Amino acid sequence: MHLALGSVLGALLTLPMQLGGLLETQLGQAFAVVVALAVVVVVGRIVLNIAWRLITIAALVIGVLLLLSFFGMGI
Repeated sequence: MHLALGSVLGALLTLPMQLGGLLETQLGQAFAVVVALAVVVVVGRIVLNIAWRLITIAALVIGVLLLLSFFGMGI
């Protein structure tokens, strides 16, 4: 399995050299920028999804602690 992953990573690293001058044109550069933005958006969605869950959990825990302290059952 590690061998297959290494060959895939090696192929991805040599991809720009195999494409030659494809990314030297304005259209090629625009495509590279759009792909980079897509990667940023996908990673951002994942990070924001995790952050949203953490904030929701924190709000619930703090709300429960607030209710407990209101009824005199502080920790």
